[in-house]
Amino acid sequence: MNKHLFDSLSHFGRPRTSGLLTLVAGFGLLTNGATAQVEPGFTSLFDGRTLNGWKLIGKTGEGYGVKDGVIYCARGGGGNLLTEKEYSDFILRFEFKLEDGSNNGVGIRAPLEGDAAYMGMELQILEEGAADRGKWGKLRPAQYHGSIYDVIPAKKGALKPPGEWNSQEISALGRRIKVVLNGTTILDADLNQVTDAAVIRKHPGLFRDRGHLGFLGHNDYLEFRNIRVKELPRQEQDNTPPDGFTALFNGKDLTGWKGLLKGPNDNPIKRAALTPEQLAAAQQEADDNMRAHWKVENGALAFDGKGRSLCTAKDYANFELLVDWKLTPRGDSGIYLRGSPQVQIWDPHTQPTKAGSEVGSGGFYNNQKHPSKPLKVADKPIGEWNQFRILMVGERVHVFLNGELVTNDTVMENYWDRAQPIFPTGQIELQSHGDALWFKNIYLRELP
Repeated sequence: MNKHLFDSLSHFGRPRTSGLLTLVAGFGLLTNGATAQVEPGFTSLFDGRTLNGWKLIGKTGEGYGVKDGVIYCARGGGGNLLTEKEYSDFILRFEFKLEDGSNNGVGIRAPLEGDAAYMGMELQILEEGAADRGKWGKLRPAQYHGSIYDVIPAKKGALKPPGEWNSQEISALGRRIKVVLNGTTILDADLNQVTDAAVIRKHPGLFRDRGHLGFLGHNDYLEFRNIRVKELPRQEQDNTPPDGFTALFNGKDLTGWKGLLKGPNDNPIKRAALTPEQLAAAQQEADDNMRAHWKVENGALAFDGKGRSLCTAKDYANFELLVDWKLTPRGDSGIYLRGSPQVQIWDPHTQPTKAGSEVGSGGFYNNQKHPSKPLKVADKPIGEWNQFRILMVGERVHVFLNGELVTNDTVMENYWDRAQPIFPTGQIELQSHGDALWFKNIYLRELP
């Protein structure tokens, strides 16, 4: 359960972990310490004797330990015990035993830093009897056992009494998260159905497509055993959108795209003042410019560095956007959102770097009052493809670069008129900045 379990009561610490994980393939542990063959395709994550391969971050009290073939979270202690290896799609199976009032969690697709319940996902582990008696105050439905913490509630009633072993399976396949407890499906959730702006702002980790697995201790005693995982390979094909998304680029031609109007009409305010006749003439010139400098090569949009930006024919309001991109050395570009600059793209690796590029891609270059730099450098070397995942709701944006959160719940300012918020709708633009560029796998999911 998250440390923000209830707003009005005092908070308790949530230790954090990262870790090196030694995988012991093909064997599980019985309660007497003997080994038994685990299910085909599964790998054991616990050797039954030590915490080798696990690392505890943010240890409180005695943290975690091993006895009698189980991992236990110590009374008055805990931490976040996460695998070093990251997982995308998987089936995780384990057994756990609660005491009266036990509280813990399972972190999935979690990063090694930050609160796993928000920067990743936490599936609640909670003894429901104590919860119903008010140990943690009045809980919200999505704070009970099996829930995606404070996001999607699980069904109650499948837990065994304290002191008995429970068997749980968690499967993650794309945006589908399923929890089966003691043979009963208590959660079957589609994360694409999470559209509440406040939840999206608070839980960027819902949209991570990979991360670490582990246990999130909250100072209560409980035990885990028979921990094993099966990875589910993900088949991806260029320019084929994942479930819930629409491809903005078909991999074959420029259908659905238009050229950017010549300045000063690249400014949305000035563009809106044009008469229909003026707009049609200006767009014709812009489309001619587009066709001269943007081509499709090997399933990618290729820009020769000499023309203007490429724009979607349609305007968008709130959305989740995926874009793969590739640069030349010391290249410079960006993604305009709602016609406003820009989620920055540039090369932080090639020496000497272009002034400012050492901070990496994914920040809001033109912000003045709000953060403009990314949280970390997550760019791949020049010549490799990078991927943005951009979530825009209202004026606030999350940006993931290659699976790392580099911009978190940040206001994007209106470059064209700083006295007002960013425009409520607008086109998406692939920025021309005088360098050759390539883009592919451009997918969008509109949000209400």
